[in-house]
Amino acid sequence: MLLYTAIDTTLPLVNPVLKFLVILLIILFAPILLDKVKIPHLLGLIIAGAVIGPYGFNLIMRDSSIILSGTAGLLYIMFLAGLEIDLADFKKNAWKSTALGLYGFVIPMVLGTVTGYFLLNYSLMTSVLMASMFSSHTLITYPIVSKLGIAKNKAVNITVGSTLITNVLALLVLAVVVGLTSGEIDRFFALRLSVSFIVSSAIVMLLFPLVARWFFKRYDDNVSQYIFVLVMVFLGAVLFEMAGIEGIIGAFLAGLALNRLIPRTSPLMNRIDFVGNAIFIPFFLLGVGMLIDYRAFLYDTETLVVALVMSVVATVGKYIPAWIVQKSFGFSVDQRRLIFGLSNAQAAATLAAVLVGYNVIVGETGDGEPIRLLNESILNGTIIMILVTCTIASFETQRGAQRIAREENSDFEEENQDPDERILIPISNPETVDELIQLSGLIRSEKNSRGLFALNIVNTKKNDPEAENKARKILHKAAITASATDIHLTELLRYDANVVNAITSVIKENRITDLVMGLHIKKEITESFLGNLTEGILKNCNATTFVYKPVQPVSTIVRHFVIIPEHAEREVGFPFWLIKVWNIGRHTGAKILFYGTEKSLRIIREIHGNHPIEAEFNLFDDWDDFLVLSRDVKNDDNLFIVLSRENFSSYHKNMSNIPRYLNRYFQSNSFILIFPVQLDVTGAHTYNLNNPSMLEPIEKLDEIGRTIARLFKKK
Repeated sequence: MLLYTAIDTTLPLVNPVLKFLVILLIILFAPILLDKVKIPHLLGLIIAGAVIGPYGFNLIMRDSSIILSGTAGLLYIMFLAGLEIDLADFKKNAWKSTALGLYGFVIPMVLGTVTGYFLLNYSLMTSVLMASMFSSHTLITYPIVSKLGIAKNKAVNITVGSTLITNVLALLVLAVVVGLTSGEIDRFFALRLSVSFIVSSAIVMLLFPLVARWFFKRYDDNVSQYIFVLVMVFLGAVLFEMAGIEGIIGAFLAGLALNRLIPRTSPLMNRIDFVGNAIFIPFFLLGVGMLIDYRAFLYDTETLVVALVMSVVATVGKYIPAWIVQKSFGFSVDQRRLIFGLSNAQAAATLAAVLVGYNVIVGETGDGEPIRLLNESILNGTIIMILVTCTIASFETQRGAQRIAREENSDFEEENQDPDERILIPISNPETVDELIQLSGLIRSEKNSRGLFALNIVNTKKNDPEAENKARKILHKAAITASATDIHLTELLRYDANVVNAITSVIKENRITDLVMGLHIKKEITESFLGNLTEGILKNCNATTFVYKPVQPVSTIVRHFVIIPEHAEREVGFPFWLIKVWNIGRHTGAKILFYGTEKSLRIIREIHGNHPIEAEFNLFDDWDDFLVLSRDVKNDDNLFIVLSRENFSSYHKNMSNIPRYLNRYFQSNSFILIFPVQLDVTGAHTYNLNNPSMLEPIEKLDEIGRTIARLFKKK
């Protein structure tokens, strides 16, 4: 009796388990092996695809399963590009993206048409269609900049934005040329295409955010949320394909539509990144590699010449726009490398164009052979061009991205060795743990991955033998939630008869800089709570304190109202709570509406000019008329209310009425009460600018202004 069943190992492999194992081994080891010879991971996977593909060792066929996974990977890349783009910076630099998009379309179109018509002696239609393949680009190297954490760099931002312009124009040329060749264009062609594009874009950009916000508010299951995101990506792609436009545009717009609903620091974003980079994107790169037929240019002179010409023209056609944009807008050499590297790689729209053109028959030879709009030499040459451009793009992107990442991280080297930012989250209610962790992840510095502490206090007055086990379970839940965003959370368990004493002691022992406290969702905030908080904690520690009551997930908030009292800018803690609010705007993309006096708003406007987020500034200086704000606040809005201890310059007597206002007029809104660090500034104590999270004596209070500039420069 046989103890095993023989597996069919004939080539190409047909056993699905064995095929998947081979692919996983390649995804695992190809980057590791090629990293030793400094070959980018993306290029390594393309090379691996060529080796195992039908034109290599023929281990695996490029069958429907590879095509399906590869298509998903391509859509994933475009979706991630739209999801991670900084919308505020995107709007600010929209005209730069437009300029790069037009340069990146027109210059390759002109070079490609002239080269095809005069050098390769193709027909005008063939030359124009071939040139359209040079003008488009695919963000294959985007995972490199995303992994290095520079996706919000301005050069990346405008290049990603230009992708929409170049690809739409290139695909429009494809539709026109094919229509003219096949005689399908009539006087309503442009109208049909325009209307279908506008309708599809409106559905994705206007309807998708509404549906997603509704879903995220009602379903917090991790798997359901991720599957929902995938549905949105593929639905966007299908809508655009139904409109006669490539699905990659729909996937990109789906990313833009969900941009503000999936914060960069959220567990959902972490899962999207992980699955895409582990499975979908590698499958796409392997699939591209499987298309490469090295024999075509070894034995066919025409194919070799065409491939060489196409590769040179495509590369030059993308380098010139990158150079022009660098000189026009004052970018660095490394930023030019990023622009060129991101825009040089050809794949998605290029493959679509060459396959469509190859299938269009324009006539027959005397022998009855079909004459194709794009012949086999162009088809094979395109595959080689894809390999060449992806190779150049991978090296250029990695070179520029690594240098920029080193420059951006240089200011944080000392901070990373001994992080100043330390956030404490006292937790006791399992229902609010996830929201408290998510808020803490949003307000933290991106470079702080270990400065998060969760505290649970076991009350020694209560005789509960299960109290310790319950406390540890809640802390473990918090640690799991934090780990989903790649944040290390330190669990602290404290035994004390006085909760306030326990919290203040932990703050001092662990040099905590920020305290995030939660209110039960179903309970109202009371004046006694604020009184106990002020008396017990705020007067005995120097941490910026956030009191949070979540009514809905913070990722689904449309607008954040920040209510600032008069003279808030005089307080020593002003820059430190402001940078936390700024981080929420940067990480979520939600609009921040600042309400304050002209002096406070002037400082914030100056910061906004150098560090743009989606923001609005409104004059508000009458706390006696606080309820006037209720007319502007809607259901999906959140309130930040900056408060003060008594006898300090920013204190207003009406602050004692805030709990009553919130309970009566803002029941359907989440809110966060902020208590800044406040010290007796008549003495000699304020923040040390070299270590702004610790309290040290310095001489001049006016150096607080420089603290603001320093903090925001770091961000």
